[in-house]
Amino acid sequence: MGEIRAKKDGKNFTEKQAVVAEIQKNLANAKSAIFIDYRGITVAEVNALRAKFRESGVNYKIYKNNLVRIALNNHGVTELDDQLTGTLAVAFSNNDEISAAKIVLGEKFKDKMEFKFGLLGTAVIDQAGVRALATMPTKEELIAQLMSLLQSGARGIASVVQAVPRNMAMVINQAKCA
Repeated sequence: MGEIRAKKDGKNFTEKQAVVAEIQKNLANAKSAIFIDYRGITVAEVNALRAKFRESGVNYKIYKNNLVRIALNNHGVTELDDQLTGTLAVAFSNNDEISAAKIVLGEKFKDKMEFKFGLLGTAVIDQAGVRALATMPTKEELIAQLMSLLQSGARGIASVVQAVPRNMAMVINQAKCA
């Protein structure tokens, strides 16, 4: 189950070993890996998807399921062997944990693609977990939200501080008039 099926002294065996090593390297370097069933997507849509992935530092690859199985087993993930079926692509997100899932969920052809499962390090996340990951705000969005909260708090403090002398001036003004 965890062996490369080819003659050990043949060219094909060496090529498969290189692919398994590449998958293992991508798994080791990625912050997350999203496994996607891409059945029904056209070549033009794949090219558009690859371009978006490249912009976000995501490495999108299609590998033979058996080679992915071997690499995952070598990576310490053995419980996914039965899910490695059909048309399967892998999106390795190198910059952050959510980019790959967010891009797939945001695409116009997302109905043709289905999340199978994902990995955060060696932790396996199911389809629902990948969807939840895809709906999380990005780091930049979280920073913007935090800055907005900090600014609104500072504005509130400034208006309270300014209100004291203004109210005091209004009381003195009314006392003069009375």
